[in-house]
Amino acid sequence: MMVPAEVPDAEAEPDGVEDRLRRFATIWSRAIFPATATSLTRPEFEHHLLPLARRLRDALHHKIFDASPAHSVGAALVAAHCTDPETLARSLGVVDAYLVLYCGATADPADDLAAEELRARCARLQHALAAGFALALRERTLTEQEAIARSALAARGAAEDALHATEARFRAVFEGAAIGIGIADLDGHVLEVNDTLTQMFGGLEHHVRSRNVSEWVHPDDVPQVWRMHGELIRGEREDFRTEKPFFRNDGTVLWTNLTVSLLRDVDGVPQYQLVLLEDTTERRLLNLRLRYEATHDALTGLPNRTLFFERLEKALAPARDTAATDAKETAKDKAGDGAEEPAENGAHGDPGARPKETAPGTRQPARFGLCYLDLDGFKAINDSLGHSAGDRMLVEVADRLQSCATAPGEMVARLGGDEFVALTTGPDTQREVNDLASRILGVLATPISLDGREFTVRGSIGIVEGEAGAFSAAEVLRSADITMYRAKSAGGNRFEHADAEADARAITRHGLTTSLPTALERGEFFIEYQPLVHLADGTVHGAEALVRWSHPTHGVLGPDRFIPLAEHTGLIVPLGRWVLEQSVRQARAWQEELAAGTFGGPLRINVNLSPAQLHHPGLVADTVEVLERVGLEPGSLCLEVTESALIGADEDLLKPLRQLAEMGVDIALDDFGTGYSNLANLRRLPVSVLKLDRSFTQGMQQHPADPVDIKIVEGIVSLAHSLELAVTVEGVETGTQAEHLRMLGCDTAQGWYYARPGPPEMLHTLSLADAV
Repeated sequence: MMVPAEVPDAEAEPDGVEDRLRRFATIWSRAIFPATATSLTRPEFEHHLLPLARRLRDALHHKIFDASPAHSVGAALVAAHCTDPETLARSLGVVDAYLVLYCGATADPADDLAAEELRARCARLQHALAAGFALALRERTLTEQEAIARSALAARGAAEDALHATEARFRAVFEGAAIGIGIADLDGHVLEVNDTLTQMFGGLEHHVRSRNVSEWVHPDDVPQVWRMHGELIRGEREDFRTEKPFFRNDGTVLWTNLTVSLLRDVDGVPQYQLVLLEDTTERRLLNLRLRYEATHDALTGLPNRTLFFERLEKALAPARDTAATDAKETAKDKAGDGAEEPAENGAHGDPGARPKETAPGTRQPARFGLCYLDLDGFKAINDSLGHSAGDRMLVEVADRLQSCATAPGEMVARLGGDEFVALTTGPDTQREVNDLASRILGVLATPISLDGREFTVRGSIGIVEGEAGAFSAAEVLRSADITMYRAKSAGGNRFEHADAEADARAITRHGLTTSLPTALERGEFFIEYQPLVHLADGTVHGAEALVRWSHPTHGVLGPDRFIPLAEHTGLIVPLGRWVLEQSVRQARAWQEELAAGTFGGPLRINVNLSPAQLHHPGLVADTVEVLERVGLEPGSLCLEVTESALIGADEDLLKPLRQLAEMGVDIALDDFGTGYSNLANLRRLPVSVLKLDRSFTQGMQQHPADPVDIKIVEGIVSLAHSLELAVTVEGVETGTQAEHLRMLGCDTAQGWYYARPGPPEMLHTLSLADAV
């Protein structure tokens, strides 16, 4: 940026002369500023023009006229980047119109020149300004052109050097690249190849150069590869990438990642095709091997769970519309799994093959059949002979199973452990799956020799059969697994067919089992109470606590639906502890109401104990802790234990019951008469109450009563009283039945005749005296 020349002190001249000079500079700047390329603001530009205006004014009034200052003013305009021709024209116009007008008078009127002289001098000043502007602009232009020429020459040299370096780098890359590179014309003639590509095809360059690109066809080419190549040759695409096999000179297969690019000339016309080949043969073989290992069982060589699920999902897919589609899918499956991968299952064929057709162009609905096999008693072999012997047995079993599934559409797989599956597909799987299961059980019947001993292997099979497209793979496996366990529960060495209702019950049981732990945390359990009544006077003697589950989906569930599941999962211990505490608290609350005279309810509470709770080491401590914390006397609690839980019980099992009985807690023998126990064993059991099973009293519900039931109950009551045991009867449903039991000497009873189980406040309004 030009630095404005210093302005002479304004006090050196009278204000009028200086003001006119400044007005002239202002007019000049306004006229030419829009046409300048300066970075100055307009006030700054006006300040820059002020000394130039003074130079013109001084030259106008000099005694000896000299126009050269105007020549320098023109050059100064160019130096200030006022190079537009419009700038010169406007400057000359301003000088012509306003220089004499604003700068023609001086401070001393005696020195003023005649108007004609001033106009003549103004004209000569304009000529000099224009000449100076033109000369300065010419010199500036020449200087710039020279600089441009020098720059162009330097750029050309640099471009040539870069081109040479690029060609050298390209040649180095072409010759030393680890991938094969070839260049061919649009007709497919190979023009140049590097050593890597030559070595990939066998090392003979003339064999590669002598072939046309169109000759490199392989049967396993994907259909679109040559379509894309044609589009590239026609200039419709710039490049494409694909996986492609080639035949080497010796006939072996070379697998590559192929990239073909179109090279155009400067006018954009297609000229060459550039081919890049990456050898992926070893990687492909390794992937196939890894795929085989990942989808086959290492011990038996059978397909594993992963591959079986793939085949099952393919078999369960809805039937395809045309045979051509099936043929393409089958060919694709064989190419991926059969050409270079070890056989999956001997000579089984493709397990996902399409169903057999009965006539050309006729297709029956595709179906599937699945056998889920679990060996019976295999754990005993592992435990007795060791895992090595168990593995040898599994290998022998796998070989036998493999011999059973040799038909097209059949396969066998090992899911893990001693679990195997066999799959058959086709239009007649309803018959074929039964035959397959029978063959499996048949080959397993022959004993297996291990370490000089022979073992007979048995198996349980669950069969699921149906139409493709109706089930998912997970649903089929789940149903087959459930069905297999039904076969195992029925004794094993057999097969069972899937049943939707049985599956639903099993799934419901599983759902209840998984939701049990959180149900206790969420407070979904509650307790109902059924009164125990004195048969002699009809008063309430106690109440039995019966736990219920308020399930968010299935509604209120009785203990028969979830107690076995709780015992199986181990949740019965915390659940039983919760029931005990809640029941004891309720009994204590009733006693406090009785003391206050507000309720004449039961004084005792009966709580059931499961066999799992009997074996828990904390039974006695937990019971004592609850009684002491709540403040209930031990004599107000009765623990009910089923007769079957105490059949053959040893002293270790009876010890905690004896400890509780010695504290004053009553022990009731529940469901008495169903366990076929030796009546003499009652002597050694720490029980104080017999709860007679309802099956003995059903014949007493009407008159006349069953005489056999009368005799049985009479004998049991007599025996119990002789052993100082109280007798309670369950399931009393009629007044006649209650009267018979009272006459036979039974002590207490409970049943729907008196009241159904209900909330604790139900006992407030219960009047039992009139019911007897």
